[in-house]
Parts: sequence; structure tokens; C-alpha cells
Amino acid sequence: MTAITSDAWATTVEELERRTSPRWAVSDALVMTVRLLRQIPRIPELLIFATIQPIMFVVLFVYVFGGAINTPGFAYVQFLLPGVFVQTVAFGGAATGIGLADDLQKGLVDRFRSLPMARSALLLGRTTSDVVRNGLSVAVMIAVGMVTGFRFHGSALAVVAGLALLLAFEFAFSWIGVLIGLSVKSVEAAQSGGFIWLFPLTFASSAFVPVDSMPTWLRGFAEHSPVTVTVDALRGWFNGLPVGSSGWQALAWIVGILAVMVPLAVTRYRRMTR
Repeated sequence: MTAITSDAWATTVEELERRTSPRWAVSDALVMTVRLLRQIPRIPELLIFATIQPIMFVVLFVYVFGGAINTPGFAYVQFLLPGVFVQTVAFGGAATGIGLADDLQKGLVDRFRSLPMARSALLLGRTTSDVVRNGLSVAVMIAVGMVTGFRFHGSALAVVAGLALLLAFEFAFSWIGVLIGLSVKSVEAAQSGGFIWLFPLTFASSAFVPVDSMPTWLRGFAEHSPVTVTVDALRGWFNGLPVGSSGWQALAWIVGILAVMVPLAVTRYRRMTR
């Protein structure tokens, strides 16, 4: 039986502490976040392609459908932009799962497992970096929106609250993407599984049209979906209008999604890496 030297024992204890300590988990997650964000200058297509689609939605809906969709009390661009923001970050959550599935397929996750790092660092780093990247996409969309006539009419505090809620919404949805990315066998499956449920969720909402224009059987679902309450909260804050209960409902959805998805995703990851 090979004796374990004191140096080897100290190294083993240090690695065990690093894998389980919350302090090291935050530090390692930050390192992973920076690593993933450094890919943007090297692969600018990651940001470009993530931005082109929402820009197309803004331009097409404003100039093609804007004259046909009635939004009482709003210019259509003021009504539309908060919906496009929420749709973009929701789709960004699906992209989180695709990126994670790609790392699994390339064997990068196995390489990270061999390092003395916290088990949660990869998942937290992935979700945090995608929040930052989606924040950049939203900044580009705001600039495009300004060109098409969009303006912030709420106070600075209201605008900041809306943007914070938007990024929190993306963070919650990214954990749904994480669970999907860990549960499928390929990038293609992650892409299909990540978007197939998002299309009805975003289009059956107040993102692009008022929900009272929908049939009764669909309206009940649309009025209480996480997309609708988040869009309504942003629409109120950005336009300087009362938000009502939409802000609290959106926050409740975010907390509920995180409370369910984070433990499920972490449990799935641990089972894969034992």
C-alpha cells in the first residue's frame, strides 16, 4: 500500500476544500465567466448573430406590422421594444443550453472536471457570461430602437429597475437552458429542445400584440405567463406608466424558476460527473 505524503495529503485536502467551499465556487465561477466572455472578441459572430434576429424583429414589426396592430395609448414602437427585449433574453436562455451541450460534445466538461475547481463553477460561469452577452445585445437593440423612434419616458430609476428585471429574467431562463443542455445528447437536440417551447411562450404573450386581442381560451394563459408579466412591467417602467402587480409577478416567476431549475440542473450535473 502506497503511503500518502504530507504534501500530497495537503494537496488533496486543498482540492476538496476548493470543490466544496462557497468562496472558491464564486471565485472559480468568475474565472469561467471571464473565459467565456473572452470568446466574444475572438468569435464576434457570437454577438452578431445573437443581435441580428432581434434587430430584424424590431424593423419588421415596426415598419411592416406597426400600421396594422392597434395598441391604444402607445405608439407601436413603445409597445414593441419591451417585448422584443424579453423575447431576446428568453432565446438567450436557450443559447446557454446549446453552448453547454457543445462543451459536453467536445469533451471540455471532462477537462474541467479534472481541474481543482468547484463543481458549480462551470454552470454558474456559463449562465453569468450569457447574462453579460445578452446585456450587450439589449444595448444594441436599444440603439436600433432609438433610430426607429423608441424613447424612455420613465425615470432613470424606473429604467434601471426594468433593465435589472430583464437581466434577472434572462438568468432564470438560462438555467432552463442548462438543464436541457445537460439532458440531451447533441447540440442539435439542445437547439430543438431549447427553442420548441419558447416560440409558443413568447408569441402567446403581450410581447407583440395586446392579449385582449387573443381568443378567450388563450387569453387566460397569456395574461399570466412569465413573458407577459415581465413585458408588462418593462412597458410600464420604460414608458413612465403604472406597473401594478406585474413587477412582483415577474419577480415571483424568476424566483420560482430559479428555485426549481437550479437544484435540478446541479443534481443532473453531479450525476454526470461522478
